[in-house]
Formats: sequence, C-alpha cells, structure tokens
Amino acid sequence: MAVDRSNRPLTALSGASTSRVLNLAAIALAQADNPEHAKAPFFESPILNAAILLKHRVRSDESYMFAGTRSVATKIIVPFSIHDLKSGGRSLFVQQRGYHDSLRELGNYTSKSMERDLQLLATVDALPSLDPFLLREHMRGHGMDCADCYFAISQSDRQQMHAYVQMEIRKLTQLASGDGGFASAARMAGALLSSEIGERLEPLRKTLMLEPDDFREGVFSWRGFLYYKWNMERTWPDIIGVLKAIRSMQPSGAMDGETRSFLRDSQQKIVERVRDAGLKVQKILKVYDAAYDDLVRNGTPKTFRDFLLSAPHLFVDLGEKMGVISHIVSFWRYRFPEGKSMTVDAEELSAIFRDFNSSFAANSDSVFA
Repeated sequence: MAVDRSNRPLTALSGASTSRVLNLAAIALAQADNPEHAKAPFFESPILNAAILLKHRVRSDESYMFAGTRSVATKIIVPFSIHDLKSGGRSLFVQQRGYHDSLRELGNYTSKSMERDLQLLATVDALPSLDPFLLREHMRGHGMDCADCYFAISQSDRQQMHAYVQMEIRKLTQLASGDGGFASAARMAGALLSSEIGERLEPLRKTLMLEPDDFREGVFSWRGFLYYKWNMERTWPDIIGVLKAIRSMQPSGAMDGETRSFLRDSQQKIVERVRDAGLKVQKILKVYDAAYDDLVRNGTPKTFRDFLLSAPHLFVDLGEKMGVISHIVSFWRYRFPEGKSMTVDAEELSAIFRDFNSSFAANSDSVFA
C-alpha cells in the first residue's frame, strides 16, 4: 500500500461521484442520517465503504506494480479522515502485486470474509467507467445489491443536466398537469434528477400506472437514458476532434515497416470502432425516443411504461459503449492536451493503440451488435 499525503489529489476528489470517481467518503457524509446507507452498504468493510474509488491512468513509474501491461487501473483510496482530506490517505490498486494481502490489511478483514468485496472490486475493475447506471446494473447482474443512495448523480452533473432535462420533458408536463401535478417543467426536472422519489412525482406515477416499487425502478431507468442522451450530445463534438487527431498522428523517430503497418491499421480500426459504437449508442437511444414520443404525442402511457420496466438491461450496453468512448477521449486529451505539442514515439503510440483496441474487445457483446 502507498501512503499519499499530497493535498492536491484528495481535495480534488472531494466532490460527488463522476464517471471516473466513486466517492464513497462524500456519500458517507451526505447520507449519515439515512438508515439505508448503513443497512445496505456498498462494501461490507466499513473502512472501504468510506473510501474513494477512481479510474486511474497508470503512469510509467507505476507499471511495475502490475503483472501485465495496463493503461488504466482502479485505485482505492482510504482517507485518514473523511472530514479532512488534506490529511491524505492510504491507497492501492485493484490487482496490483500482493493485492489480496494489501486489501485484507486495508479493509481490516479480521472477523469476516472479504469474498463479496473482492467480487465487487473485480466487477468495478472490469468496467470502463464508474457512472452510476452502469455500475448498478452490473452489480445486480452479479447478484450484489446496495442502497440507491450510492448511485446518485453528482451535483455538478445534475446542475448541467437540469436545463437539458427541462427541455426534454416540457411536453410531458402538460400531460402530467391534468392530474394536478407539476407547475412547470423546471420543477419536474428537479424531481426526476433528485436522488429520492417523493410526492412531487406521484402524479407521474399515476399517469404511468405503476406500482410504487416499479415506479422507483422506472424513474431510475428514465434518469439513466436522459443522462446518456445528455452525455452523448455534449461529448460528440470532442469525440470527432479526437478521432481526427488519432487518424493524423505521426510518431517521431525511426520505425520499421511492421510497426508502421500496425499503427496505420490501428488508426483506421480505432476510428471505425468508435464511430460504430457511437452509432449503436444512438440506435439504443432511439428506442427510448420512440417510446417517449408515443407518450407525449398520443397521451398513451403504456408504451413508455413497458419501456421503463424493460429498460435496465440496455444500460449495460449503453454504459459500456459510452465508457469505452469516454476512456479513449479522456486518455487522448490527457496525453495530448489541445494547444500543446503532440510528440510521441512509435513504441508509446503502439501501446496506446493496443489499449484502445483491447477496450473494444473486452466489450464486444451487445444487444445491438
């Protein structure tokens, strides 16, 4: 394990969760009075249940810690104090050398098995991102469950999404208002993005003719599709820019014919795979659009109701494709910031391209393949 007393890294992670960060420490503070947080924890270890997980880009001086080559790893950070992140913490990577022994020590598994937490960490490590919708469905698919408060959208994302969601559901408010419900699309957007399903959504539940438990699941599904639509629309221009940069990248220094051929083929393959993944994401989102359009245009809730009840399995496909695309874009922008020199040798560029291609190979199964 490493002891990290650097102020910058932990304080930079002090906000809520994102697609790269699962901040269980912040959740523990925010949900201190919520009995469900303790009743159905994310990790069985109380120590890990107040940790910070993040998808970390492996630096060259960290590669020795792993048996194989990898560019991204899941890092576990346990703050010395969740009330004062400036004090630093202890950290380790999932699947680093000596991982099991280090995890047993870090999580203080003295009187209980750590098998469930090991399985959960393996699931988290296999995911391309930590966005709440993808994570929740993968956990359920592996027979693991925890309280809904662990899957809240971050405050930052919620603020940015609010205007988008307000526009998306404006027509629906007219349908719901007939039940004496929402005064405005803004109020409804706020209710949909809230981590709790309250009375403000009761008119909508009645409109969709759902039982309370089914409605809670349905709202989570709806929120997930809104999240992915918003995320796709805001990131697609950046995706196109990265694809152009990948296609035109030329490494510095000498290289043999085999390497030149590999790089040329990889450039073409990565561009095609990202574009195909983007088209498949759009195809899945059109299923949502069609069901929602039937609701707002025809005033018949059955199609949208049935869609919400069957939607969760689509999250895995959506989330994995979005996660792979996001990984490629974020890694490329990290390694080659805009406005700076894009110098790289053939060996490093080959390693980057191999990682990008392996990301697609690990997520090749799809209901829309």
